[in-house]
Amino acid sequence: MTEKQIEQILKDYHWMINSVKVMREYLKDAGDGLTAQYGIESIMPKGKGGASDPVYREVIRRSKHHEKIAGYETKVKMIQERIHVITDIRESEVLHWLLEGKGYSWIARHMSLSERHIRRLKDSIVWQMSEMSKMPNSPNTSRNCS
Repeated sequence: MTEKQIEQILKDYHWMINSVKVMREYLKDAGDGLTAQYGIESIMPKGKGGASDPVYREVIRRSKHHEKIAGYETKVKMIQERIHVITDIRESEVLHWLLEGKGYSWIARHMSLSERHIRRLKDSIVWQMSEMSKMPNSPNTSRNCS
């Protein structure tokens, strides 16, 4: 992975992990309670799996979104597999808050450091994670994550 890719995933990590979590819940109950029929319609035979079936259309819509979620999971795992390379205590703290979705100014105030220093620490984190990708036996060296 390139430094640009890692930097972008670090920025997006928080919302991606939330999307993965939420989508897993949604996929469990796809189609529950979408239609309710009363009277004679409730006992009449119904076609299943056709284009007019709202449950079928909802499953299709969710499956397309599930493909996006699978991409998010891949990116999140790539970051998680590289967290261990960050050993400096300040860099670890910055990484933690970046993964929690905090901005540079919030982290700077929290750590009583300048925003410029936080950005330098982030740059070091990104560099170390990208160097891990260049190692011959590192996971995901052959995968392209864009």
